[in-house]
Amino acid sequence: MNSSRPYLIRAIYQWIIDNNATPHLLVDAEADTVMVPEEFIQNGKIILNVGPMAVQTLSLGNDVVTFTARFNGASREIYCPVSAVLAIYAKENGQGMAFSDYDDESPDPIDDNGVKEKKPSAASARPKLRVVK
Repeated sequence: MNSSRPYLIRAIYQWIIDNNATPHLLVDAEADTVMVPEEFIQNGKIILNVGPMAVQTLSLGNDVVTFTARFNGASREIYCPVSAVLAIYAKENGQGMAFSDYDDESPDPIDDNGVKEKKPSAASARPKLRVVK
């Protein structure tokens, strides 16, 4: 199945706009192919105002978010893979949605009897240490 992340981003964006609030994206600026103004990156992340008055040519696609915005008076092209979007929220009240790194994982497969087949977790594959006296 396709990732639900781009659909949720579009839905939350529209909900924020419908409520006369300002949508902001929290983006992992260190993700591959992200193109954002480096001078505004803090702790590897950047917050982008994507409100209609702040951006031009906004595209909330299934794979990438693109738009043009002004930063310190200079027009900049922004390119952000959907997988790098960590959250979308309203500036005024913080309501919105955060995404985990696991949102794009495929669900557990279901066998012929309708029972989920569990994939081994990364935690169970890790070595474990114990104190021996």
